[in-house]
Amino acid sequence: MGRIVPVPFGAFGATGPSATTRALGSPLYRQGALWPCPPRGRGRGAGRYAFLVSPAHSTRSEEATAIDSAESGAGKSVALLTLGCARNETDSEELAARLAAGGWRISDDGENADVVMVNTCGFIEQAKTESIDVLLDASSTGAKVVATGCMAERYGNELAESLPEADAVLGFDHYPDMAARLDDILAGRKLESHRPSDRRKLLPLAPAARQAAATVVPGHSRTAQADGAAAGEGAPQHLAVLRKRLTEGPVANLKLASGCDRRCTFCAIPSFRGSFVSRTPEEILAEAAWLASEGVKELNLVSENTTSYGKDLADSQALEHLLEGMAAIDGIEWIRLSYLQPAELRPSLIEAMLRTDKVVPYFDLSFQHSSAKVLRRMRRFGSTENFLALLAQIRERAPLAGARTNVIVGFPGETEEDVEELMGFLEEARLDSTGVFAYSDEDGTEAVGLDGHVDEDAVSERHTRVSMLVDELVSQRAAERVGETMTVLVESVEDDGVDGRGAHQAPEVDGTIALVGEVEGLQAGDFVTAKVVDSHGVDLVAEIVEEAW
Repeated sequence: MGRIVPVPFGAFGATGPSATTRALGSPLYRQGALWPCPPRGRGRGAGRYAFLVSPAHSTRSEEATAIDSAESGAGKSVALLTLGCARNETDSEELAARLAAGGWRISDDGENADVVMVNTCGFIEQAKTESIDVLLDASSTGAKVVATGCMAERYGNELAESLPEADAVLGFDHYPDMAARLDDILAGRKLESHRPSDRRKLLPLAPAARQAAATVVPGHSRTAQADGAAAGEGAPQHLAVLRKRLTEGPVANLKLASGCDRRCTFCAIPSFRGSFVSRTPEEILAEAAWLASEGVKELNLVSENTTSYGKDLADSQALEHLLEGMAAIDGIEWIRLSYLQPAELRPSLIEAMLRTDKVVPYFDLSFQHSSAKVLRRMRRFGSTENFLALLAQIRERAPLAGARTNVIVGFPGETEEDVEELMGFLEEARLDSTGVFAYSDEDGTEAVGLDGHVDEDAVSERHTRVSMLVDELVSQRAAERVGETMTVLVESVEDDGVDGRGAHQAPEVDGTIALVGEVEGLQAGDFVTAKVVDSHGVDLVAEIVEEAW
């Protein structure tokens, strides 16, 4: 297996890396060149977790920790820290519910917890480096440290052997009994580390047969939900929601499915997330209704591949029907779809998104490139002409619809002509937001063995060139919205201003709107009508023209 982080795990020894490498604000994190979106803020993502270690806390012995926890009874606490994507956030909230049911107090306070659990990201090199940094910082608090999530699932016992600072490395199969496993760790019992395997082999090849499989899939907890309902008030299985919110606010992610059946040559996700499995409509709608009861106004629908939803449910329009059911839930005002595959974005889904009340006109389209030649080597479909036609089809129905994408530059075999084609496509596409990746080899992916690898300096130069163009283009697109009147969801009300988002802006990745005018009395979760009066990069300034509702 190739290297997991730029410096081998064992090279750090027992003391961890240098202060520069370990600092969560180090250049390793702030570069952001390989991230699909900016580091997550407002209480989410790696940028949040800097551990402030007091001498008394950092020098406590493992024996003292176990004794203190045992004597305090229900006082055992776990800090649950989430790195990576929105799917990981929903997994953490499932884990939080399981842990709370097992008597654990959940917090994000890594300084004063008995156990620090890091829900790691294993997507790309930069993300894996950050996961290691946070685990090492967590170990300096004196708490027990547990690695779980994608990186733990992907590397398992190899990670455990290379990172002795972690007391346990647990995979997805540990999720159903995670509370009991943390009890073991706190009591000093040694757990065998997760042993990775290709999770695609754990489910039937035929999508229709996967619903009946007993394989553990994060976010799919029908058996546990049924048990919980039976222990409660005899409620139907789909009414028992196994989730505990870890953040406040009017926005929440809602997972539609897990895994992916695509075989993109640059992506390792299917190997450790497994094959595509839809959650049932009943389960999703029950969770959406519960989120509405918790004060959520906007649902951000996430999965590895949202346009595949329902392929294993014997309903060719399962997603269209699900949107209709979700729109009928009182309290939910905005429904946003993320992670749409252009090759699977069928006309009926576009029509449903644009006609269904509460579904915002927003298209998160995973283009990755526009050169047909490069896309074929990525084992994807499309071309500059096809993608522009798709955007035209959308804008013919909804001229003001928001659109974003991610692109990869420097993929093996990419030529200067391909880069120029991509840049020409971006100029014509008029996207609201674009994430730019610089290609790097990923363990276990087909792209590692492709010929035509681009020199690292050339990859860096292309990344810089395309990123500069994108900065200019998205600023121009935002400026085009000056004069537009739009509905804005208020997200934060602070002494220095009130911020929100329009329908064309997804949470945390597409910019914000600073509200001016009659802002007194506004609260997070309010909706206002405002006219855009200025723009700064992707961010807008809008003056309120109608009071909140």
